[in-house]
Amino acid sequence: MRIMAVDYGDARTGVAVSDMTGTLAGEAFVIEERDIAKLAVRIGEHAQERDVATIVLGNPKNMDGTLGERAEKSAALAELLRTLGLAVALWDERRTTIDAHRILSEHNVRGKKRKSTVDAVAATLILEGYLASLKP
Repeated sequence: MRIMAVDYGDARTGVAVSDMTGTLAGEAFVIEERDIAKLAVRIGEHAQERDVATIVLGNPKNMDGTLGERAEKSAALAELLRTLGLAVALWDERRTTIDAHRILSEHNVRGKKRKSTVDAVAATLILEGYLASLKP
């Protein structure tokens, strides 16, 4: 069973998909879409194409654990995905984008290349965290 992680953003949304066994992060890509309803449909299409069982949606909590405006937007996307019949789990994504920028800096990825990949890297970090939580 594949698991898909989503790092929801206003303009670009990062997506990472596990292998068939649901143990390793595999493919990662970015969906460019500003309209939340259209984004939900596109995520659903990608999930169906890849036979995804669960979508792990980043839940951007504040550092003190409270929920802010970004978390409300993620909750709205989660509800749209659920209306499409998809299983959705919200996952604490604190620091994933910061860590993604750090990883890209360490590999000297800068400028447009960084801007176009940082969301996919953040989605991969969400996926890796979720997959690690499933291990006994």
